[in-house]
Amino acid sequence: QVQLVESGGGLVQAGGSLRLSCTASGRTFSNYAMSWFRQAPGKEREFVTAVNAIGELYYATSVKGRFTISRDNAQNTLHLQMNSLKFEDTAVYYCAASVRFKYTIPTRETDFASWGQGTQVTVSS
Repeated sequence: QVQLVESGGGLVQAGGSLRLSCTASGRTFSNYAMSWFRQAPGKEREFVTAVNAIGELYYATSVKGRFTISRDNAQNTLHLQMNSLKFEDTAVYYCAASVRFKYTIPTRETDFASWGQGTQVTVSS
C-alpha cells in the first residue's frame, strides 16, 4: 500500500488560509484516487474532498467554493488549499488513498485503504 504523510497544518485566524500537503511513497501515486477527510473534537471523521485518477473532483457542500484539492503526480503530492477558513473547519485533517475506486469519486472511509497520520488545523474565531 501507499504510505502517506500530511503536513502544513497550524493555527490561523478565521478568514485566513492554509495549504495542506500529503506526500505519498511506496506505490504509483497516479493510480490512486485521493481524498481529504477531517475529524473535529467529539465528532466522527467526515469527507472533505476527493480527486480521482483521471482528475475528477468532488467537494463536500461545507467547503465548496473555499477549498481546492489538487494533485501533482510528478511530485507524488496531494494538496488542499483552504481559504476563508471558519472556526468550524477546526479539525485533524487526513489524506487517504484508494486504488480500488480510482476511476470513481470515493467518499466513504471504507473506500480508502491507506491513511496518513493527520495534521491539526485550528481556526481561531
